[in-house]
Amino acid sequence: MPLSQLAKSDKQPVKVSFEFFPAASDAGEASLMKTVHRLAGLAPEFVSVTYGAGGSTRDRTLGALGRILSETGVPVASHLTCVDATREDVHAVVATLKEMNISRIVALRGDPRDGVGGRYVPPPGGYANAAELVAGLGRLGDFDITVSAYPEKHPESATIDADIDMLKRKADNGATRAVTQFFFDNDDYERYVERARARGITIPIVPGILPIHHFGKVASFSGKCGATIPAWLAERFDGLDDDPETRSLVSAAVAAEQVADLAARGVDEFHFYTMNRAELTLAICRLLGIRENGNAPNGMAA
Repeated sequence: MPLSQLAKSDKQPVKVSFEFFPAASDAGEASLMKTVHRLAGLAPEFVSVTYGAGGSTRDRTLGALGRILSETGVPVASHLTCVDATREDVHAVVATLKEMNISRIVALRGDPRDGVGGRYVPPPGGYANAAELVAGLGRLGDFDITVSAYPEKHPESATIDADIDMLKRKADNGATRAVTQFFFDNDDYERYVERARARGITIPIVPGILPIHHFGKVASFSGKCGATIPAWLAERFDGLDDDPETRSLVSAAVAAEQVADLAARGVDEFHFYTMNRAELTLAICRLLGIRENGNAPNGMAA
């Protein structure tokens, strides 16, 4: 679907959601909230805030969620991991979320404490994986549960079939939707969804979109998490490390092209990994015909 066709639509052509991470300083929190306010005008389905291994960002995550709710009214989802946490630890966080009237949870196993690519060891007395976590959440309340999916399979999965089996377990245990790891080849996503549907997985599988703020950093992280960087993509960013203005233009075009192609294949919902920056996500949404609603909070320009 050409970008011009999407932009001419009389109604918002796709639904969007955004991911943020909690700030580590007062200055970072101010920057985060500025980003949240700017993107709130796009009327996202929800925004999520990440959660560190073993609850290492618990207070900052909950604080960010509280501020987003009170200052914007945008629906929020809290990430929740089970790595390095007992079931009692997890349940205590869930109790706090209930007190905050937060019913959306992004349930993840979580990366090992030593980072992506490290060896994962299930915690004693904890949930062994995300499928168990989802089942446990279902026993604790009525939650809208988002889980992860991996178009190129999780780097720790032995096979793509084993990876699909894990997604099936999460869906069967009560997951509401899946959001994918970022990817850059839409055929990988389409093949993954076809395999999931063939296994009887019916929940929405929302593509995760990563605007590329810095190609070198994305390429390095992609290698650790199993996401492929196509040769054509590397060529687009070749020589732009010291040219941030051109890099931003190229990044917006790449992401908009990806979303437009996915929309042409029937996808109508997207999740953006914002990296706590608004400009690229705003530019991409504009290119797709998604406009601010004019109701930005606290008098801020939409």
